Amino acid sequence: MPERLGRVLSPKVKERKQTDMLARQIMSAMPLRNVDLVLVGCALFLVGFGMLMIYSSTRMDVPGNPTHYVMRQIGSLVIGLILMAVFMLFDYRRLKVATPFIYGLVALLLIIVFLTKEAFGSQRWITLGPLTIQPSEFAKLAVILVLANFFSENRQEPDTLRSFAVPVLWTAPIILLIFLQPDLGTTLVITIILLGLLFLAGAKLRYWSALTVGGAACFAMGFVFHIFQQYQIDRFMAFLKPGLNPKDVGYQLVQSKIAVGSGQLLGKGLTRGTQIGGGFVPVHSSDFIFSVIGEELGFVGALILMAAFCFLLWRTLRIANNARDYYGSLLGMGIFTMLAFQLVVNVGMTMGIMPITGIPLPFISSGGSNLMVNLIAVGLLENIYMRRFAQF
Repeated sequence: MPERLGRVLSPKVKERKQTDMLARQIMSAMPLRNVDLVLVGCALFLVGFGMLMIYSSTRMDVPGNPTHYVMRQIGSLVIGLILMAVFMLFDYRRLKVATPFIYGLVALLLIIVFLTKEAFGSQRWITLGPLTIQPSEFAKLAVILVLANFFSENRQEPDTLRSFAVPVLWTAPIILLIFLQPDLGTTLVITIILLGLLFLAGAKLRYWSALTVGGAACFAMGFVFHIFQQYQIDRFMAFLKPGLNPKDVGYQLVQSKIAVGSGQLLGKGLTRGTQIGGGFVPVHSSDFIFSVIGEELGFVGALILMAAFCFLLWRTLRIANNARDYYGSLLGMGIFTMLAFQLVVNVGMTMGIMPITGIPLPFISSGGSNLMVNLIAVGLLENIYMRRFAQF
């Protein structure tokens, strides 16, 4: 009986395999038919949500021009959508060849930054006519590309000392240049990307632990020997002791917590936030935009936003898991680590459960470079998803 059953089923199994193979060939030949519209829709929802909150928080910042900051963000959105489309259209595996050039260009821009004028106590931006770019934001993607390229090429020996040391040496100059700007927030993001991909690639736990402990020790020594800027030390002290000098060092954190708490369940209504409208929360359209959401849209609005982020991160994990090759999986996991860490830290610092580091909320905070980088990341994810059936 089993033999007969096998004879009956085997042609059907063979036919099904041939059908699946034909479907894969068709889908591989027409990758644009495989676009993950849900991922794009979720990203655009977050961008639109951010535009709305930027308008609500900045409508009175420029007298006579309530849409000033929104229009700037729309300009960055247009450029970001073009870049997203570009990074969707070509096969992502070609980035392996371009990665050294991308790394070199980003490193050069990070050096050029030190020749520019200071703004807000830092040297982070390069002005090109009407466009202002922040190279450290693009450095996040450059590091992801470098690490994914290296680990995919050295997959057979992930736990050797070389497979651990080389990625660290590639990343260290970028981290140092960004730290010297100074930009502690982006430094932490890139450090977490490095630690995350080292762990996922299979680095020996003792090497990984030594790097983590060493990094934490260096962070602590930065306070002891005053390597950090005074405002960075003040921010960290305000996190440890929120009641310390609430009119100076802890002012921003105290006002942010008041704004988030005052929104209660449904919020005070769009454009009706008193803490934001009264100018009590500094940088309310960028680093502390979650305070605006908490005050004006309340717990329900914040919950909707967090649900959209969780859905986006789930799609990112799904794309990384279903990638056709190891390189695509590492790219997806690098992007997941970047977005998830920024989300947790930004929301956490507005509520006083994370130190203030100046990390923006992805897709939401005002800032052209950050928005463009996030849209490029979505383009890369789409690229990986569209070519999951590609024949190598």
